[in-house]
Amino acid sequence: MEKGKLYVVATPIGNLEDITFRAIKILKEVTFILAEDTRESKKLLDRYEISTPLISYRDQNHGRMIAKIFEKLDMGLDLALISDAGTPLISDPGFKLVRDLQDRQYQVISIPGASAVTSALSVSGLPTDRFVFLGFLPKSDEKRKKILNQYIGLENSIVIYESPQRITRLLNLILQEFGDLNIYLAKDISKMREESFFGKISAVKETLASREFDRNPHGEFVCILDK
Repeated sequence: MEKGKLYVVATPIGNLEDITFRAIKILKEVTFILAEDTRESKKLLDRYEISTPLISYRDQNHGRMIAKIFEKLDMGLDLALISDAGTPLISDPGFKLVRDLQDRQYQVISIPGASAVTSALSVSGLPTDRFVFLGFLPKSDEKRKKILNQYIGLENSIVIYESPQRITRLLNLILQEFGDLNIYLAKDISKMREESFFGKISAVKETLASREFDRNPHGEFVCILDK
């Protein structure tokens, strides 16, 4: 019997219309969908009348779920993996699953689509020919400085994810340690409160301060630093 396949399916990062025809087709055809948060994923499935059963899958329950996933694939059943938003594994769950399936030579197929990284880069006005993605940095300032020191000054743009509660602290750290670099901030990409900020870090900080952003922080940020 031919083994089943795992489809790693990109879903919208905000606007539910940002999904491909192929992604919808796959999500309708597979036997089960492995989802980071089944409640969040059900909103997308309801929007496109997808009735495929959802199974909760996160890195935390990987050890308990992997044997069941192997069993379903060995039965010839195709599965899909989705995260709450965007492309799975990009600062989202799924690495352990894909690694284990590749180790056992199961077929893993990417269904490309939305990603906050590439969406922000494409409109940032900063160099895109070479970039490094650091995801979410550690909370400790010392650990952040150590990581940034490895990449700032090299010939690449730097892409970072940051929470609204820590964005000002990150800007202060970079300004103090590395100077007034050019930066592009994208917030709530493709959502109703989508915004972006471009310029020197000092100028972007002034803009956020003038709007009293720290009193009402909201929206996850993609931060891109000039190389």
